[in-house]
Amino acid sequence: MTAGRTVNSQSVDWCTPQKYVDAVKRVFDGKIALDPCSNQWSVVAAETEYSLPEHDGLRESWDFPTIYVNPPYGADKERGTTIKHWLYKCAHAHKHYGAEVLALVPVATNTRHWKEYVWGRATAVCFLYDTRLRFLIEGKDEGKGAPMSCAMVYWNKNIEKFLDVFSEFGAVVDLRPLQGTINGDRGKLRQMKFLDDI
Repeated sequence: MTAGRTVNSQSVDWCTPQKYVDAVKRVFDGKIALDPCSNQWSVVAAETEYSLPEHDGLRESWDFPTIYVNPPYGADKERGTTIKHWLYKCAHAHKHYGAEVLALVPVATNTRHWKEYVWGRATAVCFLYDTRLRFLIEGKDEGKGAPMSCAMVYWNKNIEKFLDVFSEFGAVVDLRPLQGTINGDRGKLRQMKFLDDI
């Protein structure tokens, strides 16, 4: 996980801390139907979990009612993917399947993936108070915190529930006024090559 910064762990399995998994489940009324980027140490316990190498979460179906995503923050050179592909799938699942989606991502508001798939598409965002969020590394709470600030991004209509749950973890911003707007120079924003257009 790099988000354009120095990597502070060689692990690719940075798991969501339990307090945020519990909060996600509260927003989803207790059940996470899909975790598309799971691993053997995950504490998410979704009803359906995709994990490499058996299941590539970017290639599998996201037609589920509730989806929680803690995507890889760095580039997967073998598959030619980055976090923008995961955010694309979040926005796509909400638009095409009516999925309620939450994603824990680095705060990178000036990036292409935020301009394309958060601003104008997501319903709300919580900028987490944890300045160096301590992910579970291979299932253990140890090591340094993340090298960047993180946010929980929400795609769906139940913003009141999201606000109620996540206001204890950070500043929640209503993004509905931006719905449908184009943010950034659309001509410079590349489309995903292997997925349908949103």
